[in-house]
Amino acid sequence: MTDYPVALAAEDFVPVALTALGMAMLRHRHPLVPAAAALVVAGGFGKATWKLVVALGGPDLPWLRGALFPLLAIGFTAFAYALSRESRRPPHPAVLAVPAMTALAMSAVLRDTWPALLWTIVAVTAAAVLLARSAARAGDPLAATLFGLWLAGQYLLGPMAARAEQSVPLQWVEQSCNTLAQAAFAFAAWHLTRTTRTRTERTGERAAA
Repeated sequence: MTDYPVALAAEDFVPVALTALGMAMLRHRHPLVPAAAALVVAGGFGKATWKLVVALGGPDLPWLRGALFPLLAIGFTAFAYALSRESRRPPHPAVLAVPAMTALAMSAVLRDTWPALLWTIVAVTAAAVLLARSAARAGDPLAATLFGLWLAGQYLLGPMAARAEQSVPLQWVEQSCNTLAQAAFAFAAWHLTRTTRTRTERTGERAAA
């Protein structure tokens, strides 16, 4: 097990906070978004807490580390499903639920995180595409671009996080990438929310005129 510097462990809470902020900005889009956010944040917070405990010389708590990808898989599946409800022809819930449950079952049987990790990437991709499309339709190209950068960051993180040997330099690169990606997500969520609110207010003013 790698000995983590306290600074590295503490920084791991930053992308978790940014993710929570971004999803909080999008909570109005569907009633399921807050629950999805709670699962995603719980996964990231658990992993960061495990790392901090280890850095402070405490015991290894593998259940905190191991909960990351199962919680992310479920959380981002719920998030993608919630966003898909805005589509004209939303997919049947089974389209997302069945592969998600299959990935989790495979991870349990194989005692490995890679099936849950792969599905998490699929679910994040679906969520990012839906958000970027929503931003484009709202006339917010900046938010659409930032959601794309968020997705690119997730693609970079997947292979790094899946590596068995997690050296301290690799962890710094991984966390820096994650922090930048989640910052892009949080800012995009805020900008899209502002754009949508402004358009709604203008539409209301025109209707009242």
